[in-house]
Amino acid sequence: MASSTRVFAKGCGSLMAAARHSAAAASAQAGGAVPSATRRPAGILKPSPVSPSLRTFLGVSEASRTDVIKKVWQPIKLNNNLQNPQNEEEEIFCDEKLKTLFDGKR
Repeated sequence: MASSTRVFAKGCGSLMAAARHSAAAASAQAGGAVPSATRRPAGILKPSPVSPSLRTFLGVSEASRTDVIKKVWQPIKLNNNLQNPQNEEEEIFCDEKLKTLFDGKR
């Protein structure tokens, strides 16, 4: 670093400090840093209580929103008769198990 102080004037020390800091951050990201403590899930990843009908469908009393969506779509995707062939993206035909979730609606 002594050579850089000869090239830059004394007032440029802040530029070098930023460069040293960014180099240290880059080496820490390369795998030298210890990961921080694990966080609790928040938002749509946070498990929350589910309704009684959803509890019987999923088999669990708490689930995150993302898990609920995945588990509801799983039987729809596996059974090709549950999606309208002309309009696959917008219309789903509910079987008896799905009708319990959607109050008997089609």
